Amino acid sequence: QVLLVESGGGSAQAGGSLTLSCVTTMTTDAMGWFRQALGGRREEREGVATIHTRRGIHYADSVNGRFTISQDIVKNTLYLHMNSLKPEDTAVYYCAAGSDYSDHRDVRSWDYWGKGTLVNISS
Repeated sequence: QVLLVESGGGSAQAGGSLTLSCVTTMTTDAMGWFRQALGGRREEREGVATIHTRRGIHYADSVNGRFTISQDIVKNTLYLHMNSLKPEDTAVYYCAAGSDYSDHRDVRSWDYWGKGTLVNISS
């Protein structure tokens, strides 16, 4: 069992920055950040940024160049640094842990999820 606890969400204005953190009980072969629009379904979560031990890092086109995923293995913490925020970035952000088979396009392929943290960006 892997426990994931997100923090760092909140409100910001467009153009601003936020950093999300996810503390885990262990680091797995794949870690990632997903987001779910308010009122959206779990199956519609967007894979914002993922990091695989062997396949490297992937970013959604919508955040590429603005968001950066990183991890501190010693602290068992995953980060999402978000810059140049836009109102369309408003969502609940979830941390996920999976295996090397986990895919950013398929939420079902991820084994463990945090409870999420809300990010609200105003224009």
